[in-house]
Amino acid sequence: MAVAATAATPQQMDPSKLDAFMGKAVLDMGAAMHAALVVIGDKLGLYKAMAGAGPITSAELAAKTNTSERYVREWLNANAASGFVTYDPAAKQFELPPEQAFALTTLDLPGAFHIISSCFKDEPKITQAFRTGEGVGWHEHDANLYFGTERFFRPNYENNLLSSWLPALGGVTEKLTKGATVADVGCGHGASTMLMARAFPKSKFCGFDYHSGSIEYARHVAGRDGLLDQISFEVASAKSYPANGGYDLVTFFDCLHDMGDPTGAARHVLSSLKLDGTWMIVEPFANDTPEENHNPVGRIYYSASTMLCTPASLAQEVGAALGAQAGEQRIRSAVMDAGFTRFRRAAQTPFNLVFEARP
Repeated sequence: MAVAATAATPQQMDPSKLDAFMGKAVLDMGAAMHAALVVIGDKLGLYKAMAGAGPITSAELAAKTNTSERYVREWLNANAASGFVTYDPAAKQFELPPEQAFALTTLDLPGAFHIISSCFKDEPKITQAFRTGEGVGWHEHDANLYFGTERFFRPNYENNLLSSWLPALGGVTEKLTKGATVADVGCGHGASTMLMARAFPKSKFCGFDYHSGSIEYARHVAGRDGLLDQISFEVASAKSYPANGGYDLVTFFDCLHDMGDPTGAARHVLSSLKLDGTWMIVEPFANDTPEENHNPVGRIYYSASTMLCTPASLAQEVGAALGAQAGEQRIRSAVMDAGFTRFRRAAQTPFNLVFEARP
């Protein structure tokens, strides 16, 4: 009796498809190895030192950053091979093009690589979770995750929140201008909370997060920037934050899908809103079927969801595990099942969906 093959034999494989896959794998290996160098370059200020400096040698960059030339030379060559910097072989000089400089220093792209570094550090926990089915709480991750998340998401909020997302909500900007009460739930380090507070000085803001370390950091930054008269930061979960008499606006930035009980959280939001209040839900961009998300953005989000979002939800009560690619239909269901009567997509970017829910 013939035994069924457990793996493809050379006769069954298409050599051209194998070559194509191996080429893709080599690109991924290079990207994975280079990710660590982006973190190093960010921590040592190498990219910032190159930004606007024009052509520079490894010795000159090492002198500017008080680092070892031999290490810097190898780092520069890796960056040149990765397309992050350019190289002039005749002059033996490297240069950070203005587009790369903008992404690496102004858009704070290295924040994403700090998130990636935390995933590698926490891989043993996630591997074990695969075996047990148990969750890994947000608070159980490496600290690089919290700082990387703030740095990676903040530019997106700065570029969209005030200019397009809030104006897309019915009457919200007008309320904030006159003076409103706002709860920013799952606020992390408070970047979104403080951005809104600076733009609307007549409004009062409460930032809530269950992670005490993030709340402590947010209080420190708000105190440094003189915002504590306008903002309070408190440790509280999405199902237990105080209603404080009712909010005009409740915001969830990239966090509803992380929650174990999103419908329970939505129910609490409904109880904490004024009758004419608004809930703004910002979620990662996703279509409603998995195959529609099998693209470069979906690749990032599904991978992050495997390492961060799904484990976070499974560590909580209910453990709905919506994941970072939940899509509008599943978010709508969680919100409407909680008792909201109105739900719509208010805005979107290539990386985010913005929803408006009302009682």
